[in-house]
Amino acid sequence: MRGLLITSLLCVSAVSLRAGETIDRVLALVAGQPITLTDVTAARDLGLVPARATADPIRAVLSTLIDRALILAEVDRYAPPEPSADMVDRELEQVRARFASPQAFDVTLARSGIDAGHLRQTLREDLRIRAYLDQRFAAPGAEQPRQALVDEWIAGLRRRADVIDLYLPGR
Repeated sequence: MRGLLITSLLCVSAVSLRAGETIDRVLALVAGQPITLTDVTAARDLGLVPARATADPIRAVLSTLIDRALILAEVDRYAPPEPSADMVDRELEQVRARFASPQAFDVTLARSGIDAGHLRQTLREDLRIRAYLDQRFAAPGAEQPRQALVDEWIAGLRRRADVIDLYLPGR
């Protein structure tokens, strides 16, 4: 009995020591799926999200990732054709080409907390999103420019979606 009590206290102490350790920050939940600070950092550092000159670059990338998650949920519902491995390889080479050397790319991947497999999956999803958007918004002769139609559609997704935005600037 006494041994069990000591073991329990040691376990609680070990958990308490680790409780103060921040592993990652959840910045938003989109349909129950978290978007973390690591996701935002990786998207920014790898150039997966267009860089915008803004006072709060984290907010800008986070907003783009929230929209991406909403779009991806729609893509998963309608299942556009899968991109080929060659298409994913070309996308990966384009990302690698943004860096001065293979080592700089590897350092950025490591710092971002993702591996090449995760990056390939992200690029595959991006290709699926592009295919879906091309299919859905390929209306020739539309009165509104394509981007305006896409923006309006995304705004509708945001209104209907379960999005919890937890990001507080400066924290």
